Amino acid sequence: MSSLKLAVFGQAAFGRDVLVRLAEAGHSIVGVYAPPEGRRPDPLAAEAESRGLRLFRHARFRRKGAPIAELVDEHRALAADLNVLAFVTVILPSEIVDGPPHGSLCFHPSLLPKYRGGNALAWQIIAGETETGVSVFRPDAGVDTGPLVVQHGGVAIRDHHTAASLYFDELYELGVAAMVEAVGRVADGSARYEPQDEAGASHQGLVDDAVARIDWSRDALVLDRLIRGCDPNPGALTQRGDEPVRLFAARRVDRAPSGPPGTIAAFEDGCMIVDAAGGRLSIGKVRVGDGAKIAAAESTLAIGDRLD
Repeated sequence: MSSLKLAVFGQAAFGRDVLVRLAEAGHSIVGVYAPPEGRRPDPLAAEAESRGLRLFRHARFRRKGAPIAELVDEHRALAADLNVLAFVTVILPSEIVDGPPHGSLCFHPSLLPKYRGGNALAWQIIAGETETGVSVFRPDAGVDTGPLVVQHGGVAIRDHHTAASLYFDELYELGVAAMVEAVGRVADGSARYEPQDEAGASHQGLVDDAVARIDWSRDALVLDRLIRGCDPNPGALTQRGDEPVRLFAARRVDRAPSGPPGTIAAFEDGCMIVDAAGGRLSIGKVRVGDGAKIAAAESTLAIGDRLD
């Protein structure tokens, strides 16, 4: 297989592991783009530094809607054959995305064209999907709309999965491998760029508090999916009086409710049992007001409290 000169854009452990695997495959990493320094070290940035790679840490690549010219020039000077976008949350201008001879490859945690957008994992759980997978595509001017290069499915979404556990336990390693496979296909000339079928396309916005807010009149099954989809961020949102309460670590309890929906019925094994329409929910962790996320049984919530 031919080797390529790669510019890697990303962050966190996923970006690091993609970089490591690509280097092990014999590709040359000519530049690494990671987020600016924060409270915690970024694994991708740390890996780049440990390997003596050229590291860039820009907060943005556009200013007032236009590309920042000096950053476009900086990227062009790397003479990369291909950009690898591994867990990228900044908006890159087309001058960078399309700059290298082979353009860019981007990872997405769904079976595109379904669940385009920045919160694909959460929406798949919320919508009750039973199967998912990963996609690697060549970005274009749309949001997750470019032609597919690699796609692997067949990953079951179980009734215990949260957005976090679905990613880390099921899709993480598959995604790293898919990125390496896609780069390999570009390198050896076997990459096929398959247009996405717009007939099956869907796009969901970010999961904000408007989405995360719990309506206790809805069925317990629906609420279970909502809470798990919003776990860990932003946390499904309800209230005790005027005090916001966020719920995490949910599972549905196959028992009939004993009180009005939203009533805290009991505490069992450290979890809070809440009545809902058609069933009950077990809540393992909560965040009350501005407090920390803690075990539900250790919070100030009590049996008989009504969540609205």
